[in-house]
Amino acid sequence: MVEQQPGAAVVVVAAGSGSRVGAGVNKVLLPLLGAPVLAWSVRTALAVDGVCRVVVVVRDGEQEAVAEALGPHLPLDPAPDAPEVVMVAGGATRHDSEWAALRALAADVEAGRVDVVAVHDGARPLAGPGLFAAVLDQAREHGGALPAVPVRGVVRRDGGALPATLVGVQTPQAFRADALLAAYAAAEADGFRGTDTAACVGWWGQRTGADVRIAAVPSTPRNLKVTFPEDLAVAARLATP
Repeated sequence: MVEQQPGAAVVVVAAGSGSRVGAGVNKVLLPLLGAPVLAWSVRTALAVDGVCRVVVVVRDGEQEAVAEALGPHLPLDPAPDAPEVVMVAGGATRHDSEWAALRALAADVEAGRVDVVAVHDGARPLAGPGLFAAVLDQAREHGGALPAVPVRGVVRRDGGALPATLVGVQTPQAFRADALLAAYAAAEADGFRGTDTAACVGWWGQRTGADVRIAAVPSTPRNLKVTFPEDLAVAARLATP
């Protein structure tokens, strides 16, 4: 019998709202070239080699709406070895939503079926499979990885120069699964809430002395986040062949 190799899990966080985009529904359910914004990230995650689990985190009460929106854009007859897609209810904050997803993955992590986890913002529909694969590979090698893009057009309040190496951080952010689970369990026990995945893992590394190295994977502004109404139009132009 061939021993099964551990795989990767992708968490797609979709528990936000459409307030700033001016929508009456969750912004990830808005259409982008014929498919909900959320479907783009889920389909991409399913296409990445080595991914065995995809966890979609939604606002409690929106499970049915998300399932109805997402269902038509998933494979009708997936192969027996296709990644499993599951849905979990998120929490009041992004951190709480990520913790809910990690609890859903805990059994797979502890059994060694999942060795690395990428956490992605469902409002970033244009992150391609190459970016997912790169952060997962770098996380396996270094412990963690995240996409970084040079920051342009930003000035300090006092007018001084900013470091040329200043970058903006995007998602997906990937980490070794055992460390990620330990970090969020410790944060839950201590009441810590991070602004993103890397913040929680960094806090845990400082608290425990764990050697957490986070590699920067080059990205581009194409991996935009849908926040305002014009972002949908920009995303559509960028995604059009």
